[in-house]
Amino acid sequence: MNRPEIAVTGLGLVTPAGFGTEETWQRVCAGTPTASPDPDLDAAPVAFSCRIPAMDLDTAVGRKKAWRIGRFSKLALLAAREAVQNAGLDTGGWDGARVAVVLGVGFGGAPHWEDQLRRLHQRGPAHVSPTVIPMVIGNMAVGEVAQEFGARGPTLACATACASGATALTIAHDLLVAGSCDIVLAGGAEAALSPLVATGFHRMGSLSTRGHDVPGASRPFAADRDGFVLAEGAAVLVLERAADARARGARVRAVLAGHGASNDAHHPTAPPQGAAGVEQALRTALRSAGLGAGDIGHVNAHGTSTPLNDAAEAGLIARALPHQPSVTAPKGVLGHSLGAAGAIEAALTVLTIERGLVPPVANLTPDIAEFDIDCVTGTARRQRIDAALSHSFGFGGHNVVLALRRD
Repeated sequence: MNRPEIAVTGLGLVTPAGFGTEETWQRVCAGTPTASPDPDLDAAPVAFSCRIPAMDLDTAVGRKKAWRIGRFSKLALLAAREAVQNAGLDTGGWDGARVAVVLGVGFGGAPHWEDQLRRLHQRGPAHVSPTVIPMVIGNMAVGEVAQEFGARGPTLACATACASGATALTIAHDLLVAGSCDIVLAGGAEAALSPLVATGFHRMGSLSTRGHDVPGASRPFAADRDGFVLAEGAAVLVLERAADARARGARVRAVLAGHGASNDAHHPTAPPQGAAGVEQALRTALRSAGLGAGDIGHVNAHGTSTPLNDAAEAGLIARALPHQPSVTAPKGVLGHSLGAAGAIEAALTVLTIERGLVPPVANLTPDIAEFDIDCVTGTARRQRIDAALSHSFGFGGHNVVLALRRD
């Protein structure tokens, strides 16, 4: 029996580039960075980030429920609403028992946890919110999305650090192939912009300290890169079996053709020399999708702007894909949204395939590009792409590579 094709039929994005898929896509294609000073991080040694533009999240979510929902769950809910609408699904008429939700989350409600801990120490237990636990624990984004849409199928939260959003898509793919559900709302959400999180990453040497040039701080694959910029955001993709999508007259925006996952089993935070684990995930993704290396026309790189990660990833791309497919790295514009990044970048890869347009790597020019890979710089590049890879790597040695192709 042939394995069913898995289609992407809906996209929803809430990112520092804007509220909604189109706003995000336009700014990413313009290559305009979103990093800016962040007063909420003044207590941290690095006081800038990529924060979602000011908006009334509580009104957008609905004030009757917003009071009990953590910020990361609000972002997930807004992204899911857009994705479901974009897919043209009638939630009132669907069988909720056949609808699944799978979301990746890294830190959950870390800022709220810090705030409530201060209240406990400064004012006592009576001033700690009774909603602190559901506003903090990572699975509540899944729970809120499931409740909103009456999704009573498998509901899973996954945590593979910065690969979490991509991991969610691999699980969603396999649930549909196995016949465990008919529709999956899959992606990731993160809202961890807090002084403690920023300080922790700074102490590890992971964050850019380019305070003299904040918009230019996130510079993937540049010779003078010095770390990533913390960000927040959410993405939800609607996945269905392609045959089911076509039967209901839905647009298949791209096919999630396969995926690969591995672990470096090397170091808690650093990639091994040679990136063997990442290469294993890449080659598994190609086999899973029935593709050869030469079929790949584009790579959406993890591209964190850290010295070690970018060097390992660029070396892998040059070695495993020597025909030099085009490469982009959205973190130059969006910063690093941790557990949401893999889902956001998968959604952008779908748009790249669908629209035949590769966004540039922000803050990268040919004269400062360190590696012999075909990074798109300056302006977006017109290119027909039949198949692409989206890379995501996380602390703990987690590697995920998604293979997407044109329908």
